[in-house]
Amino acid sequence: MRTETVKSDVTVVGGGLAGMNAAIAAARLGLKVALVQNRPVLGGNSSSEVRVWVCGATGHGVNRYARETGIMGELFIENQYRNPEGNPYLWDLTLLEAVKAESNISLFLNTDVREVEAEGEAEDRTIRSVIGWMMGSERLITFKSEAFIDCTGDGLVGFLAGADFRLGREARHEFNEEWAPEVPDNITLGSTLLFYTQDTGKPVRYVAPSFAKDITTTSIPIRRVIRSGDSGCHYWWIEWGGELDTVDENERIRDELSSVIYGIWDYIKNSGHFDAENMTLEWVGSIPGKREYRRFVGDTILTQNDILAQREFEDRIGFGGWSIDLHPPQGMYAEESGSKHLHADGIYHIPFSSLYSKNVRNLLFAGRNISASHVAFGTTRVMATCAIMGEAAGAGAALSVIKGVTPREIRKQHMHELQQVMLKQDASIIGLRNEDPLDLARNSEIHASSTMKGIVLDRPAEAYELSHDVGILFPVEGNILGLKLLVSASTQSELTVELWTTGRAENYVPAECRQVDVVIVQAGEQQWIDVPVQEEQWSSIGESNIFAIIRANEHIQLHISETPITGVITFERGVKPVVDSALEDHQPDQPVMEWSMKQLVRRHFCFAVETSAYAASKVTDGYVRPFAGPHSWVSEPMTAGRTEWVEARLPDAASVSEIHFTFNDDVNEDLINLHHHETPFLVIPELVKAYDVELLIDGVWQVMFRVKDNHRRKNVHRLENPVLTDAVRIVIHETNGGERAELVEMRIY
Repeated sequence: MRTETVKSDVTVVGGGLAGMNAAIAAARLGLKVALVQNRPVLGGNSSSEVRVWVCGATGHGVNRYARETGIMGELFIENQYRNPEGNPYLWDLTLLEAVKAESNISLFLNTDVREVEAEGEAEDRTIRSVIGWMMGSERLITFKSEAFIDCTGDGLVGFLAGADFRLGREARHEFNEEWAPEVPDNITLGSTLLFYTQDTGKPVRYVAPSFAKDITTTSIPIRRVIRSGDSGCHYWWIEWGGELDTVDENERIRDELSSVIYGIWDYIKNSGHFDAENMTLEWVGSIPGKREYRRFVGDTILTQNDILAQREFEDRIGFGGWSIDLHPPQGMYAEESGSKHLHADGIYHIPFSSLYSKNVRNLLFAGRNISASHVAFGTTRVMATCAIMGEAAGAGAALSVIKGVTPREIRKQHMHELQQVMLKQDASIIGLRNEDPLDLARNSEIHASSTMKGIVLDRPAEAYELSHDVGILFPVEGNILGLKLLVSASTQSELTVELWTTGRAENYVPAECRQVDVVIVQAGEQQWIDVPVQEEQWSSIGESNIFAIIRANEHIQLHISETPITGVITFERGVKPVVDSALEDHQPDQPVMEWSMKQLVRRHFCFAVETSAYAASKVTDGYVRPFAGPHSWVSEPMTAGRTEWVEARLPDAASVSEIHFTFNDDVNEDLINLHHHETPFLVIPELVKAYDVELLIDGVWQVMFRVKDNHRRKNVHRLENPVLTDAVRIVIHETNGGERAELVEMRIY
């Protein structure tokens, strides 16, 4: 047996997505990081050991422009490129490679932290070290750092350090939360085991083990959805243990879940109710995927009301968007629906002050143990949201070590700096601008080879019956000019078109109706109709998205465009959800559920409108995500052999050493690690594939970098030696399938 000490700047305990992102974020800021994980693989509940889908703010396509960027975004994009089939082992490799790519991270797998050395009074404690046992290698390792991040899920490190925490459900009166119980209790969300099946192409028999549960003696066949072709996360509802202590009773919970899985399979294979003769069990989990345990107390406790009000915290460091998703305490044995969901009108913001301990001065946390009420935790707990909180905790820990202050002092004195550091890394923060004084591009003149000056979708691919209300969301600046629709009519008819604002800049639902037009449509095929616009209603609108509602008319058809275009989303109203109400209880009158884009992703109605929302100046307007508009330069269509470019003319010649480009990876596209669906492309089509980076030196453009086969959203180009230049240009030769060149941001240092 070996005894050793590892010294680093930051120690992260827990190698799920929150811990991974925390470690990578701190490492990229130049700090030495120890990442300690008690399993042989990274990824936590998303790993091949548990196999839960990585869900996030998109809510499987409910929320608009909500896919995470930053480190989590990199993982999504890389997995889509390498692993379109959703192989869980290839997902493991994607995560492992991401960690190994960071030279500042020392990775300790199979290392279980069991002791914490901390000192100080209860209200002001400091962690000095954590001690872990590396299984198999018989190494007893003491990890010493200035800052510690607890990403264990269950919150073991903070608990051992004496951090204040909560367990169970708060009473309704404490935070005035409608979904909280009248009386507090220790009930939590339960744990789940998953299984995967395979069609072998030949008959396979199944003899159930003696401990398999006879599910016909339970409510499961009546109250839950069982299908022979489903497997994996379709069976998320195999959940139990919410009325128990999910840590103390972990083994009991696992055994109960296991007995039900083998009982469900016995029911599928041997009841005669299913076409499953050729099906076999391919994999059955052995580690329960936990949902909830300790939640630490920070300077802010996130609540249901913060979520639904979409509160703009001054110290916001990320966003979520999954519904408040709560499950009955009895889990799979409950008589009620397996889950109930409450949606905000869009994404919500997460404060930094919910990611550090109020009483342990050098402890941060991320994942399902953050400072939130039980109800608010119902949305923050999903893994992509945990991951972006991990990135924030890692960046916050790094800054606290660099400055020699506590995380609380970072919030009070250096919050703007932390947010700007995160934005530079393309983190998932909405509504904040790049204000980096060192970025030379911010004060440069921006020019482009061409710019799309209006949205014109005039190549119809299929007709669409206007049997229900539909919506078109599009960006404008200052006014709405030249709005037209392509329609067909079987007889002369009246078409009602309403123009709405969306309220908050981060929302994509109709909020306020500004005008209603009734247009007479003559009988005929594929005719353009003008939608009159009342200029006085829109002259001061500024940067904004408009939600045009086209009311149902059985005599009229719209037309689906052959190609999509950035900044446009199409909606259908009142579409019946595809999930069974016995599993998921959604409230259909909530706007994000009432207006669905799921069936029309990247499929737009043919229409036209003038707009300056795609100007070249957008690459330095400070935003890297849609926010009251797409905030992206878009060129005219790229004809064969034609290149497009954007250049930044510096106010004065400057020595340049680093250039950043952020490309459009369509954050409206729902990506997922184990793929309940596959995208029809390995790379987002709008992403730039081939480009050159040029500097203007002594009046001559010189190529500094030449990139081919790019599939990443953000690229940073570093020169070995700084170069004196008057201007920087990106020359785009090819996209990954999009018709136009697009660029979200350029930074120059």
